[in-house]
Amino acid sequence: MHIVDLTQQRKTTKAFDPAHQLSQEEVSAIRALLRMSPSSTNAQPWHFFLASTESGKAKVAAGASGDFAYNEPKIKNASLVVVMCARTRMDDDYLRQVLEQEIKDGRLATAEAQANQHKVRSGYVHKHEQSQVGLLQWSARQVYIALGFLLLGAAEMGIDACPIEGFDAAALDNALNLQAQGLTSQVLVALGRSKSDQDFNAGLPKSRLAESVVITEL
Repeated sequence: MHIVDLTQQRKTTKAFDPAHQLSQEEVSAIRALLRMSPSSTNAQPWHFFLASTESGKAKVAAGASGDFAYNEPKIKNASLVVVMCARTRMDDDYLRQVLEQEIKDGRLATAEAQANQHKVRSGYVHKHEQSQVGLLQWSARQVYIALGFLLLGAAEMGIDACPIEGFDAAALDNALNLQAQGLTSQVLVALGRSKSDQDFNAGLPKSRLAESVVITEL
């Protein structure tokens, strides 16, 4: 299927079949989609938690209470839930870890290239740390690149998905002890198979603004 057809056919799933389980191959592919997503200066300012067990999904559901209780069934009935987190800090140890991986993977063949890459990436981190909005906003934008990769990749594999911003991030961060890890949750993605008889969105047509409204040719 052409990628444009995928974008026209995929829908946000509102109810999941609790009996459905993703295969190990599908989970491995999802892990690869997340890990291989692009980011500014290849900083990879993220971490992803995958919950497929009842206990794991119950931890994620800590963020689905009160005003967000309507999302609890999606989390608990999905085959897999991804908690997509942004890094709140990137110290020199972390940046050196990224650099060492690039060297190991053969991206930076000379000492000059290695020094330049580290200087540029560190410069971006410092620039955003000193900005009014801080490092987190930059990190969060990179997380949403990974979100797009995940949603489109899941559609290509025939896996239904629901991105979820309706959750109590403070409660979830506390449940997963994210602050101590220099992380904060940004968005959840529930994955699995739609329970079509309960998924009101499954039978509705897609709706987007006209091309003339959202695209201007210069």
